[in-house]
This record gives sequence, structure tokens and C-alpha cells, in this order.
Amino acid sequence: MKINKEDVFDLVCQVVRLIPKGKVTTYGAIAKCIGLKHGARMVGYAMSGAHRMRGLPAYRVVNSQGMLSGKHHFGSPNRMQQLLEEEGIVIVNDKILHFKEHFWDPATSMGT
Repeated sequence: MKINKEDVFDLVCQVVRLIPKGKVTTYGAIAKCIGLKHGARMVGYAMSGAHRMRGLPAYRVVNSQGMLSGKHHFGSPNRMQQLLEEEGIVIVNDKILHFKEHFWDPATSMGT
């Protein structure tokens, strides 16, 4: 089954809306959850515009190492970090400390 770009964007946004406060997930975890086994890059493309969507916690999506790789999409260089820190997540040098403790796996949480 082929998934078109609009469907990918919608599915990504649905998953991102479910990320709990104080947690983060990765592009790859979202891709796996929506059935794009090797689609982390496609999720990244979808996320590149998602930060503009009101109420979508796009700042909770990071790369597989816990790095704030999408921070340049949030207006100011520190905005993504600021939003995560407001939720109790500590960031040093653009990387989440204790990343595994803050990681939320949508596939496990959603039973996919």
C-alpha cells in the first residue's frame, strides 16, 4: 500500500498530538508507528512545516540521539529548547539529558 504525502502529514500530526507533556519521540519512532519502517526522513519532511500548526507540540519530536535537530524551524534558535525546558526536560548543547527517560514510543503506547 502506498501512502501519499497528505496522508503521511495527517498521520504524523495525529501521532505528534498524542506525545505526552514532558516526553519526546523521534522521527523514526513515528515512522515505524504509521507503517513507514524506514521513513524517518519522510516524517522529518512532514515535520518541517508542522511547527506552524497551532496546538501541535512539534517541538517534542527529536532525532534518534535526542538532538534538537529541528530547532531551526521554531523562529528563534532557542525556542524549541525553551518549550521543552518548560516541560521539565533538561537540554545541554542541543541534546536532551536522560533521553531514554523522556522517550515516548508511540507504537508501544498506541498498541501498533
